[in-house]
Amino acid sequence: MDSQTLADAIAGMGVVPVIAIEDGTAALALGDALLDGGLPIAEVTFRTRAAAAAIETLARERPQLMTGAGTVLTRADLNAAKLSGARFGFAPGFNPDIVRAARDLDMVFIPGIATPSELEQALALGCTIVKFFPAESLGGLDMLNAIAGPYLHTGIKFVPTGGVQPGNLEAYLTCKSVLGVGGTWLAKKDDIAAGNWNGIRERCRAAVAMVRRLRG
Repeated sequence: MDSQTLADAIAGMGVVPVIAIEDGTAALALGDALLDGGLPIAEVTFRTRAAAAAIETLARERPQLMTGAGTVLTRADLNAAKLSGARFGFAPGFNPDIVRAARDLDMVFIPGIATPSELEQALALGCTIVKFFPAESLGGLDMLNAIAGPYLHTGIKFVPTGGVQPGNLEAYLTCKSVLGVGGTWLAKKDDIAAGNWNGIRERCRAAVAMVRRLRG
């Protein structure tokens, strides 16, 4: 996968489920809930020990689900993500060493930024998409627009994550610099643990319906 393919996918879906899964055996049921809900993409975060196993299972058994790795903080995380079959990687912050290592592994990688200085460093390393994190805590769309303004001519796109939820989803999705958003509300850790696949499915469907209404 190249960065343009990922960009097109995120733009088309509008929302990327951000997932922390504690039990790898739940991966298939979770993947099916996302697919049934109309969101064939997942960012499985390396916040839990089950992340690599979950990614490997989904990559092997549900190839129609575009599965990536999130919270990729170290080279060990990056290597585990690549070996597990992750098709892309996200990080909450900007670490130039990890960005370069991902490029060496031929993995599409989206680092997080919170300041213009971090954004300039990301641009210098060839990044065309960045995560804006933690979006709401940083000031939400007002802050994003302020940071993005001087750089829009570069073509950079943002994936705001952190505090994005149904109440502010429309505002983010109608922002021209926003490719899509990352959402933890779609597949909450407690719902995964409880096997509440219907709840996850319905939240995905509601998000998809909003994206279609706003973006066609």
